[in-house]
Amino acid sequence: MTTPEVGTRAVRLGPRSLAALCLVSAVGVAGFGWPLFADPTSQVVAHAQDAPWLFAGLLVMLVAVVTATISESGLGPKAVAMLGVLAATGAALRPIGAGTAGIEPMFFLMVLSGRVLGPGFGFVLGSVTMFSSALLTGGVGPWLPFQMLAMGWFTMGAGLLPGPDQLRGRGELALLAAYGFCAAFAYGTVMNLAGWRFMGALASNVAFDPHAGVPANLARFLAYCLATSLGWDLGRAVVTVVLTLTLGAPLLKALRRATRRAAFETPVTFEPR
Repeated sequence: MTTPEVGTRAVRLGPRSLAALCLVSAVGVAGFGWPLFADPTSQVVAHAQDAPWLFAGLLVMLVAVVTATISESGLGPKAVAMLGVLAATGAALRPIGAGTAGIEPMFFLMVLSGRVLGPGFGFVLGSVTMFSSALLTGGVGPWLPFQMLAMGWFTMGAGLLPGPDQLRGRGELALLAAYGFCAAFAYGTVMNLAGWRFMGALASNVAFDPHAGVPANLARFLAYCLATSLGWDLGRAVVTVVLTLTLGAPLLKALRRATRRAAFETPVTFEPR
C-alpha cells in the first residue's frame, strides 16, 4: 500500500462544500450581528424576541454543510472513526470546568485537531463536538446553532494557520498558543453578541437598545462583555495556552501519527503476486 504525504488532510473542502460553508457563515454573521446594523424602526427589530427561533434554522444549514463536506470528500471509515473519537473526547472535556472561571480544556483539543487535520475537518469537528456536548449536558436550545457555528469557526481557524507542514517544535506551539488565546476571546465575544441583544432594554444600561445608534450599542456591548464575561474568557484563554504549551507537543505527534496510519485519502492498492 502507498503512504500518504505529510500534508494530507482528512477532509478537503470541495466546491460544493466550500459554497455551503460560505453561505452558512454569511447567514451566521447576519445572525450574530444584525441588531447593530438594522434600522431601529424596522420590523426586524420589532420582532427581536423571535430571532433566536428564526436563527435556530441555522442548525439545519450546519447539518447540510457537515453532510456535504463528508460526502464530497469521500470520507472513509477511518476518518469517521477519528471524527467520532475526537468529538466524543471534546464533548467529555467540556463539562469538566462547567461553572468554574472558564476552565474549558476542550478548546485546546480543538486547536490541535484543527491544526493537524485541516480546516475542513476542523469545521466538521467543532460543530459536531458542540452538538454532542449539548446532548451530553442537556444544553440544547436556540443558542445551540450559534455555538456550533462559533466552534466550527474556532476549529477551522486553527487549520488555516500558516506552515502546517513546515513549522514544528516550539515555534508551532507558540503559534497555536497565541491563536488559542485570541480565539478563546473571539469565541466568547461572538457568543455574547448572540445573547446580549435579548436582554430587556430597561433591565440594564448595558443591554441592547433597539432605538440607539451603532456607536451607542457598541459601547453598551463592550461594557456588557467587560462586566459579564471578561473573567470567564480570560480563564478559557489561559487554560488553552497552558495546555497547548504543556501537552501540545505529544498530542500533535499522536494526531499526526494517527493521520498517517489512517491514510484517509490514500486508495488501497494490492500488488500482483
